[in-house]
Amino acid sequence: MKVKGLGPKAFEQCAGFLRIRDGKEPLDASSVHPEAYALARKIVISCGRDLRAIQSDPEKLKSVNAASFVTDTFGLPTVRDIIEELEKPGRDPRPTFKTATLTEGVNEVSDLKSGMQLQGTVTNVASFGAFVDIGVHQDGLVHVSQLAVRFVKDPHEIVKAGDIVSVRVTEVDAKRKRIGLTMRKDNPAAQKERSVSPSQKVPETKPKRKIKHMDRADPPAKNASSTGGFGDLLRDAMKKN
Repeated sequence: MKVKGLGPKAFEQCAGFLRIRDGKEPLDASSVHPEAYALARKIVISCGRDLRAIQSDPEKLKSVNAASFVTDTFGLPTVRDIIEELEKPGRDPRPTFKTATLTEGVNEVSDLKSGMQLQGTVTNVASFGAFVDIGVHQDGLVHVSQLAVRFVKDPHEIVKAGDIVSVRVTEVDAKRKRIGLTMRKDNPAAQKERSVSPSQKVPETKPKRKIKHMDRADPPAKNASSTGGFGDLLRDAMKKN
């Protein structure tokens, strides 16, 4: 409070982040705010223990009815937070930070090969796809069409920045430092197979059986007499000419 420009409200907001180890006040090493110290001691006393004893035997706190300590100043969520802090003093309230498991030996773009299965962290999401850090100092792009086997209108429906995802390398351009990735679980052959519905598939046709045709006999040639009398006279006249 002696810091110039740091008023009571600012102190109240920041004091919960300060830790004083092995001090006179055990609660100074916890995330409990100083204005809630009295409430924390009241909870401890209800368990029949002192503050240092309760930290070594936190099971006693499990029987505490948090609702019975709610006041006009401290609501039920705050009371529960204080009890959790007394159970595990000094704990990190942040969730477990997960990181991608990078593939050993893949450190540069030149180390990438098409078909590689890798794990990476989404660094940015745009309307056309998502950028993924796979540990080669150059983010790869998962185009919106490669985010899922179904149609995706908005990439934010599938991923967000910070997500750990599994990807497969589809294209590598080392000179231009461009990396194409896919999050689709299928392979190109299966994708092509599924792109054709059963009703669209062309049925297999059996080869036609060759039929050997029998040579047909030519009809008998007509003789001259078959042309009749007029035909004979006309032929004789043409011979004379």
